[in-house]
Amino acid sequence: MNTVKVRNLELGNGIPAICIPNVGKTKEDILSLTRTYLDMHMDLMEWRMDWYEDVEDIAKVTELVKELRNVMGDTPLLCTFRTDKEGGVHPMSTEKYAKLNKAVAATGNADIVDVEIFTGDDIVREMIDAIHASGTKVIASNHDFDKTPAKSDLLYRLRKMQDMGADIPKMAVMPQTKKDVLTLLSATEEMASDYADRPIITMSMAGLGSISRIACEAFGSCLTFGSGAQASAPGQIGAEKLHQALQIVHDAL
Repeated sequence: MNTVKVRNLELGNGIPAICIPNVGKTKEDILSLTRTYLDMHMDLMEWRMDWYEDVEDIAKVTELVKELRNVMGDTPLLCTFRTDKEGGVHPMSTEKYAKLNKAVAATGNADIVDVEIFTGDDIVREMIDAIHASGTKVIASNHDFDKTPAKSDLLYRLRKMQDMGADIPKMAVMPQTKKDVLTLLSATEEMASDYADRPIITMSMAGLGSISRIACEAFGSCLTFGSGAQASAPGQIGAEKLHQALQIVHDAL
């Protein structure tokens, strides 16, 4: 499997990376949280743009991306606008969503941009092409906050992301039973072993799915999200505790 190199971070090799989401609402809060997270066990930071109070102003967003880069130095930055239909906090039209993602990539200050794969094939291809043209990597994502789809469906979604040119496919689902967690882990293992030619990210959410955030290396997921000051999704474990747990698993493998 090929790995993905982002600054000094190699995704898909060794112990999974820890990504801390930044869900600050104001510019000051976002920059302050970034400085705090840089002192934690964080391999890259996700800026959740949908939480930003001025996210409708693309000029302010791109200026803040530049400031984040100055603060973060060589720590990789993932920029994500999570739409309300996939668990985000701010509604936005598809056209503006695409424009925002392309503008952020064009700054050259974001290392990765998240693209929701079921936004529409044509517009997704256009976004991925434009983001790649800016020299930025793409995480293609899909989130189901209601259920865990069948294993065959999970594999279909992950393979679709890969086929459409995403550098890293990402799938997050909600378990209703313990068997749902096993379904997600089984799909992850099969995707990583039989189909993927690049790193993948998967997780089962809520407390029931927390084992998927710890055992990710054993099943083939290259990155896990740990909370800093505030979690961005149910079931996230504090980054410091997560670091310890990942190390224990890594040493045992």
